[in-house]
Amino acid sequence: MTMLAERVDGVIGVDTHRDTLAAAAVSPIGAVLSSTDAPAHARGYRRLLDFARQHIPGRRCWALEGVGSYGAGLAAFLDQAGEEVVEVLRPKRPAVRGGRKTDMIDAIRAAKEALVSEHLIQPRVRGEREALRVLLVTRHGAVLASTAAINQFKGLIVSAPDDLRAELRKLKRPAQISRCAQLRDRPAHSIEHRMTVRALRSTAQRVQALQAEAKDLEAEILGLVRQMAPELLELQGVGPITTAQVLVSWSHPGRFRSDAAFASFAGVSPIPASSGLTNRHRINRSGDRQLNRALHTITLIRMRLDPATKTYVARRIGEGKTSRDAQRCLKRAVCRQLFKILERSDRNTIGNTTISSKGLAAI
Repeated sequence: MTMLAERVDGVIGVDTHRDTLAAAAVSPIGAVLSSTDAPAHARGYRRLLDFARQHIPGRRCWALEGVGSYGAGLAAFLDQAGEEVVEVLRPKRPAVRGGRKTDMIDAIRAAKEALVSEHLIQPRVRGEREALRVLLVTRHGAVLASTAAINQFKGLIVSAPDDLRAELRKLKRPAQISRCAQLRDRPAHSIEHRMTVRALRSTAQRVQALQAEAKDLEAEILGLVRQMAPELLELQGVGPITTAQVLVSWSHPGRFRSDAAFASFAGVSPIPASSGLTNRHRINRSGDRQLNRALHTITLIRMRLDPATKTYVARRIGEGKTSRDAQRCLKRAVCRQLFKILERSDRNTIGNTTISSKGLAAI
C-alpha cells in the first residue's frame, strides 16, 4: 500500500479548537516548513487555505483532529474546495508528567502521524448522514430522559399517600401515566396530597412529551432511511434505528477497505485468546460501541425468529463454543452481509432478507 509521504508534496496538520485553529505545513520527510494559526470561522478557513497554497503549492493533504466536532466546519470547507482531508486521532495523555504540549506541537504531530500511517482515516460525509446522526442523538437523549422520568414517576407512586397509591397501583404503567397527567389537586385534600398530585401530574406530562418527541424523531429517521438504504429495512431484525446507526457509522462507499476493516471498526472482529492447548477467540470490546449495539440487537432478533440462525447457533454450540462465542461469530456474519449491501454499486436490487443456511454453514 502506498504511504501518504510517497504521493504528496506535503501535509498540513491542524489542531482544532472551538475558537482557534493551529496549522503546520510539514514536508514528506517530516521537516516543518511553516506554521500559523487562524480563527475558527469562514475567514479563518480561507486564510489557512491560502497558507497551504503558499507553502505546499503542489500535491497536498490535510490532517485534521476533531473532524466530528471542532474541525467539522473546516473539513466541510476543504471538501468543497476540492482538498484531500484525512482524520487523525487526538493524542493520548502521557503516562508521566513533563511532556511538552502546545497547539502547534499537536498540529505538527497530526501531520507527521498522517505521513507514517498505514491506514488513513477518511472523514465521515455530512448531508444525509449528518442529518441521521443528529436525529439519532436527539432521539437517544429523549429516550434517556423519558426513562429517568418514568423511574421518578414510579418512586412518586411508591411514596404517595395511601388512597392515591391504592388507586394507581391497580393500573398498568401507560394507564398510570395517562391518569396522572389528568390529575387535579383539590383544596379539601392535605398539603401532602395536593403537592404529590402536582408532582405526579408534572412528571406524567413530561413522560408523555418525551415519548411523543422520540416517536416523532423515529418517524423522521424512518423517512430518511427509506431514501438512503431501503434494502436494509428488508433484512430480518433490522429496523429504522439500527439501520440509521449502521449508515451513520459506515458513512460512504470506500471508507473501509474491506468487510474485515468494517468488522474491526464495529468491534466484532475475533481477537485471538489462545494459550497452551486452548485455541479460541474472545469478544472484541473496542470499536464503535453504538454500531456494535446495533449489530447485537439484530443478532438477538434473528436468534429468536430466524430458523437458519437458530440452526447455525446450535451447530456452533455443538462444536464446543459457548452461546456468547456463537453470537460473536453471528455478529461477524451479519456485519459482512451489511457491508456487502452498503458497498454494492447497484443499490436497486435487494439481497436475501436473511443469511441463508448455506451462507451460515460457510462461516
